[in-house]
Amino acid sequence: MTLKLYENNSLLKKCQATVIACTEKDGQYLVELDQTVFFPEGGGQLSDKGKLGEAFVSHVSEKAGHIYHECDRPLEPGAQVEAVLDWKLRLDRMQQHCGEHILSYACWKLFGTKNVGFHMHEDMVYIDVDKELSNEELLQAEMLTNEIIWENRPIRVDYLDSSEAVKLKDKMRKFNDKLTGTLRIVSIEDADVCTCCGTHPSSTGMVGSVKVIRKEKHKGGCRIEFLCGRRALLDADKKNSLMLSIAEGFSTKLENVEAMLAKQAEDMAQLQLKLRNATMKLLEQQVEAALAVAPSCANGARLLVITIPEGDGKEGKQLLPKVTSLANTLSLIVIVQPERLSYIVATAPGTPGNCQHYIRLLNEAFGGRGGGKPDCTQGGSPYCIDWQAKLEAIKEQILQM
Repeated sequence: MTLKLYENNSLLKKCQATVIACTEKDGQYLVELDQTVFFPEGGGQLSDKGKLGEAFVSHVSEKAGHIYHECDRPLEPGAQVEAVLDWKLRLDRMQQHCGEHILSYACWKLFGTKNVGFHMHEDMVYIDVDKELSNEELLQAEMLTNEIIWENRPIRVDYLDSSEAVKLKDKMRKFNDKLTGTLRIVSIEDADVCTCCGTHPSSTGMVGSVKVIRKEKHKGGCRIEFLCGRRALLDADKKNSLMLSIAEGFSTKLENVEAMLAKQAEDMAQLQLKLRNATMKLLEQQVEAALAVAPSCANGARLLVITIPEGDGKEGKQLLPKVTSLANTLSLIVIVQPERLSYIVATAPGTPGNCQHYIRLLNEAFGGRGGGKPDCTQGGSPYCIDWQAKLEAIKEQILQM
């Protein structure tokens, strides 16, 4: 069994250790030591990284009481090695994990929420709570969290038998009655108390700060994404630089950016409306011109073909009310996009012919997919350079139907 030095001294950065086993797996080497400062992934916390002598440790795991250090080279059993943590990474892990404890406690203390999920990734951290929280409530929880951090309250680790730990149940935001034996209890003075296997700093001040990034509804409650310590600082710096760049682009002060963006969005909406109206007028003129020379099909219906170059796919639907009001007319609309063709076939009420038959011709010719009802179908295909020739061939087939 490996002695877990990190459990009682999370600030220990290195130690001397003896290699007790080394096995190869998938090009990596799983090394076991007689003692270690490396925390194995578990309890929602990512594993440590670092070095064993000259070997790089990329991941640490625990299985059936064995702690495996995943290394890039083999180590000889019996060899003495110096186990050295990537301390910057360890500190980050502790900041995120301890910050999660305090934020979960603040949400529980203020609003009675239960933490039902904790997820730590290399670039983000989030918790799931069982109640929806408003932005104002979440701000309150964030402020309480940071007040506890700024007060630099001590954090302690105790080992209690489950029969003794149950006496602390009322102080805990969550307690698992099924746990037995010796439990590891992590306590923040006058704040969070819970069972936990992870590493934590000796006092809350080392967390630095906690910043909530966003929230979203999740399974009847909400998912809260946040960052702690160094991550929170780097995120704030990145966003501040971005906002300053936007303000510079608008030639305005930072506090005016929100109003400037709102004004720009409003102007853009007005321009899009004008463009849409102008486009529709041009399309209606195109319909009138094409209708004047529309040939007749064998079944007596007029065949109206409209092609829209450099479209965005929406023009066809905008034209539908216009073309389906044309008596005894079968309309074929093709929108040409940079990498795609979109097409619609529609008829006015009472017009002979079945659009489902015509869409099959288009799908076969263009290698696309689509379908619909007898009076209106639509589909699409990848762009093909010879689409015009294929469209002419389809027109000839339709005219004979």
